[in-house]
Amino acid sequence: MKILVTGGAGFIGSAVVRHVINSTTDSVINVDKLTYAGNLDSLSDVCDHERYAFEQVDICDSHELQRVFFEHQPDVVMHLAAESHVDRSIDGPAAFIETNIVGTYTLLEATRAYWNTLDPTKKEAFRFHHISTDEVYGDLEGTVDLFTEQTSYDPSSPYSASKASSDHLVRAWQRTYGLPVLVTNCSNNYGPYHFPEKLIPLIILNALEGKSLPVYGDGMQIRDWLYVEDHARALYKVVTEGTVGETYNIGGHNEKANIEVVKIICKLLEELVPNKPVGVEYYQDLITYVTDRPGHDVRYAIDASKIERELGWTPEETLESGIRNTVEWYLNNRQWWSRVLDGSYSRERLGGSQ
Repeated sequence: MKILVTGGAGFIGSAVVRHVINSTTDSVINVDKLTYAGNLDSLSDVCDHERYAFEQVDICDSHELQRVFFEHQPDVVMHLAAESHVDRSIDGPAAFIETNIVGTYTLLEATRAYWNTLDPTKKEAFRFHHISTDEVYGDLEGTVDLFTEQTSYDPSSPYSASKASSDHLVRAWQRTYGLPVLVTNCSNNYGPYHFPEKLIPLIILNALEGKSLPVYGDGMQIRDWLYVEDHARALYKVVTEGTVGETYNIGGHNEKANIEVVKIICKLLEELVPNKPVGVEYYQDLITYVTDRPGHDVRYAIDASKIERELGWTPEETLESGIRNTVEWYLNNRQWWSRVLDGSYSRERLGGSQ
């Protein structure tokens, strides 16, 4: 099977690409514009593989998408390309509207044009898998309720509103045009190759440098944490075994408040990196509470029973094992994150290097 992955140089996308190349016999066409969060270093282990191809293409570019489809003839689309940082969406929502809404529309139309040229057998087997977020549901009150596939949408930020819009577009293209789609909504991902602006890598790297560990508000915002490699397995299972037209929520069964996650990381670093930066007695002393972000959702929690019941997927990593894996990965892969922090990965990208 040939899988066209949009956003395959991003955090989750690169995990999907690595999973497909390393754990299946399928081929991947990675379509990525290479924005600031797109990093080909995350694919260094598979970039020379005979079943991997890279196309530096913006999903808003209909002509280039058409070329990619007809040149590579994919059997499946896994759509992960998106602007995804809430703070950035608050500061500059335009990019989120352009990529997440206009880009998804453009990709849907390019996919539909290609799909309509396929012979009946290939047309029947084709799938368009849209990867979304639990943030489209808004937040939960109390400590008991869970997001299900029937939860009403109530997005809070420009980011989540743009993703909600893209979800609606995908479902409309199935109902109106018959495009065979699948939608997944996932909880907070973490793990290796995570861009350092996100909470877990930011805390790890700041602690290693003796910098403050910023925590929004009181740190009691609860998230369901999903190890990215567990997510990649789930996405592959959905696109290969899921029922057309269905939505599957993917969660890690790991609800924790942000401040608890930060303290778990600090405790691990005490064990793994006892030689601290000058002036630091305990990593936890670096925790600094900062002004909360506008419209900050209080609690997300996923009911992932449907994907377990229908497709047999459950996460393999607990939060404790996943964070340990993540901390150890950052300790052992300084070159990767150093190139992100100093911008060298980006300068090479802008210079045309692959």
